[in-house]
Amino acid sequence: MANHAVRFVEVGGEGEEGQRLDNFVLARLKGVPRSRVYRMLRRGEVRVNGARARPAYRLRRGDAVRLPPYRGSDAASPDRVPQTVTALLRDRVIFEDRDLLVLDKPAGLAAHGGSGVSFGVIETLRRLEPNTRYELVHRLDRDTSGCLAVAKRRSALVALHAAFREGAVGKRYDLVVAGHWPDARRTVRDPLKRYRMANGERRVRVDPAGDPARTDFAVVARLDDPGSEATWLAAHPKTGRTHQIRVHAAAVGHPIRGDDKYAPKPRGRLMLHATELTLPIADRTVHVAAPLPADFTRLRWVRAPAD
Repeated sequence: MANHAVRFVEVGGEGEEGQRLDNFVLARLKGVPRSRVYRMLRRGEVRVNGARARPAYRLRRGDAVRLPPYRGSDAASPDRVPQTVTALLRDRVIFEDRDLLVLDKPAGLAAHGGSGVSFGVIETLRRLEPNTRYELVHRLDRDTSGCLAVAKRRSALVALHAAFREGAVGKRYDLVVAGHWPDARRTVRDPLKRYRMANGERRVRVDPAGDPARTDFAVVARLDDPGSEATWLAAHPKTGRTHQIRVHAAAVGHPIRGDDKYAPKPRGRLMLHATELTLPIADRTVHVAAPLPADFTRLRWVRAPAD
């Protein structure tokens, strides 16, 4: 583990202008846990033009970014990623071109390392192809499966981040919730606010002072089991708040099965799957779909009638 001194980086490289400060710093402090990088940002150890800046600050050409001293490797170590995981991801590619890679992420695998997780999808991809600059376009919770988009070029990353911010990305999730979801309930608009628990864990709750959020739900099927009520839903989130679908479902009395954060008695895996993504990129639109996992299809369902 090497010691690295303070250094200053001037913004001006390809694709750097307009990049979020936190992503800019994470890309340059490889080998440093994400939790440590965000602590640097919160404490003001990272500076832009001599002043504190929020993690979401968009960099401008000519900005001077101070990177504080730290201990870490010059690059994330590939040796910490098991061969079994690299083989698993190689088999889960559902779309790839020169700009973009979309994976069917398995439940239980984090999108990135940090916060007690030694490796994730990004570290694994960088082991497979060290010369490709893989960056997450968006994130999925560790226990959520399905479509995860990863940019292979900086220009693609910037364009796709803009598409997400503008609401131009189509998303469908499939989920199984407890109880009998009423046919009439289709849209939940409760504002959401992040908070930290006493043990430091981050959660999200409905709060009138929170950020606007909207999820459209539709009933797909109901569980054919007299002893256990559950509903299979399709969700189309129109905003991208942390844990949005999970909190919106729980807030109306129907938490997602297996949700260890927002369900009272979670059992089994989190029954949430990112099924489809529609991504506008360059002069084309990419539509991808990840097949439903066996956890969904092996249950006995009675399909809801079409509208």
